Amino acid sequence: MVVFKKIKTLELVFSEEGKIYGSGEKVAGRVVVEVAEVTRITQVSILARGVAKVWWSKGPQQCKQEMEYLRYNDVLTLDDHPVDGDGSMILRPGNTYEFKFGFELPQGPLGTTFKGKYGCVDYWVKAFLDRPSFPTQAIKKRFEVMDQIDVNTPDLMSPISAKKEKKVSCMFIPDGHVSVSARIDRKGFCDGDDICINADFENTCSRIVVPKAAIVAKHTYLANGETKVFTQKLSCVRGNHIISGMSESWRGKTLRVKKIKPSILGCNILRVEYFLQIYVSVPGSKKIILELPLVIGSKSSGIGSRSSSMASQTSSEMSWVDLNIPDAPEAPPCYLDVVPEDHRLESPTTPLLDELDNSFDSPIFMYAPEFKFMPPPTYTEVDPCSALNNNVQ
Repeated sequence: MVVFKKIKTLELVFSEEGKIYGSGEKVAGRVVVEVAEVTRITQVSILARGVAKVWWSKGPQQCKQEMEYLRYNDVLTLDDHPVDGDGSMILRPGNTYEFKFGFELPQGPLGTTFKGKYGCVDYWVKAFLDRPSFPTQAIKKRFEVMDQIDVNTPDLMSPISAKKEKKVSCMFIPDGHVSVSARIDRKGFCDGDDICINADFENTCSRIVVPKAAIVAKHTYLANGETKVFTQKLSCVRGNHIISGMSESWRGKTLRVKKIKPSILGCNILRVEYFLQIYVSVPGSKKIILELPLVIGSKSSGIGSRSSSMASQTSSEMSWVDLNIPDAPEAPPCYLDVVPEDHRLESPTTPLLDELDNSFDSPIFMYAPEFKFMPPPTYTEVDPCSALNNNVQ
């Protein structure tokens, strides 16, 4: 809401506040005007625009580019209100005047509303009020648009896979290799879906490696023949440490797609792409990385709902009666009574690892484990050593 001299109120209101529009849908609203005294206005008009912009600085050079999706302008009128010969009208205090407007978004692909580090896709409506001998007064309001991407097409429902191997060396001496192969059942997902990852990892080098997976966003900006790329990790999951000579398999390991914007693939100056990055952190060497392309859509694939319904069905079928747990379970036997003395493990065969990994690329540190020794013998006032010496004498 904007307040000016003589103009008490100038406000732009959408008929459906907060709605996310799609291609071909109608955007409607009204411009509300109230005056503090008798005022003559020349006209009330609107301008609606949807545009993609990119910009950044490269030394003294300014890289800028625009791509327009929408442009609409119109002069608004009041129903049953007298108009002078020159098209102007008189507004009086105590009344609320509403100038209605409406327009349809273009058919076909539209850029989803987006704001990134070096660019944005923005949609807005701007209202102008003209008065004789006064500067034009304006008010601007944004609305949100989402491009409809259906992830249930055959191309996006097809499985994708990849495989990669890296040879590891130490001081130019070969030190085995690390390999990873991964597969997902489909390429298209929506907000709230779970990505089921099937992967195999093998480690034949002498180092301990850690497999991880992450959803990565890649923003590409194009302007004046230059390209700017920005990447960001959105969510991550990790597996167990793999020691030398061992392997690990993921079967249905899930990574949830959190609330993110759909992919933007049809814009010539700005692209928003997503990847499932499966990688293995190798201490002292570069990571081995697999990237499987993802398309984030707006029409639900139903994966998340199916998973949740199956989980609820499984939980409803389980009951504590079926588990046959006794009312008063017996205490477990003592360790010393079960394990013979010659089979007791005095120290672990494999060093432990730090399980904390607050960042995605944190190194792995070895640390000395803390051992619990056997309790001391029962206290007695008789010295066993002196008794042994008396027997010898």
